[in-house]
Amino acid sequence: MNEKIKIHIFEVGKVCVSKDLPFGGENCSLLKASGIFTRKSNRLWLPVSSYLIEHPKGKILVDCGWNREMSPKGIYDQKAQIKSLGSPLLYLVNQGVVEHTIDEQLKEIGIKTNEIDYVLLTHLDCDHANGLKQVKDAKKILVSKDEMMFALKHPFIRYQKKWWKDINLDTFEWNDCKGPAEKSYDLFDDGSVELINIPGHSDGLFAVKITNKKGEYVLLYSDGGYARKSWEEGIVSGIASNRQAQKQSLEWIRQMSLDPLCICTLANHEETRQKEIVI
Repeated sequence: MNEKIKIHIFEVGKVCVSKDLPFGGENCSLLKASGIFTRKSNRLWLPVSSYLIEHPKGKILVDCGWNREMSPKGIYDQKAQIKSLGSPLLYLVNQGVVEHTIDEQLKEIGIKTNEIDYVLLTHLDCDHANGLKQVKDAKKILVSKDEMMFALKHPFIRYQKKWWKDINLDTFEWNDCKGPAEKSYDLFDDGSVELINIPGHSDGLFAVKITNKKGEYVLLYSDGGYARKSWEEGIVSGIASNRQAQKQSLEWIRQMSLDPLCICTLANHEETRQKEIVI
């Protein structure tokens, strides 16, 4: 068996948000972070990422990005996005576009969605879960129970059940105690793929830590921070479910990023030239 782990990095669209959403800091108001009244000149286009982990024990997809239906022709489409999201309010917060969806890109490298052993949803925000139906025939789709409970408490404002309607979505309980909240889930029970709770942006948000036989690792920290400067300068995002927890999670990401065993850490919405990492 090949013991190497390969991580493919896909850009599965872009999202346009207020500058305060990713980099608003701890004193940023929710209204300001939402960008509802923000001029276009004060908004940013950020990449939306998804990751395929080719592991000796299976193929793992981390997050799904946007659905094709929100951008049918691969271009910005206001009407289609509002319909896909099911919320004009969410459209005001984040405009999106997708040229190549995750299933289209998997097909290009010869992988069928029904060959995916696990889809891991780091959290249920639209730019991570809107494309879920495109991989609905994966063998197992996982989200933390904490995240599902948080999403069900905020229907129509931040989340829409339609994104995962009629999909066999499994929730999991934490089975280990790694990370800033001492909550984690060891996917294969061998420490090679760990889902580590980094609450703050949302309650059930998790980072994915992929570790090789030497103990070297890659950390995919989703929206625990929006860029390297987030953990370098301690800049939390403008949208938080718990600001104190968010700060603690970002500090943990900083410590993990500076560890000598760390190969690299990646934020979901940060530009990167890397297309794959082999560890």
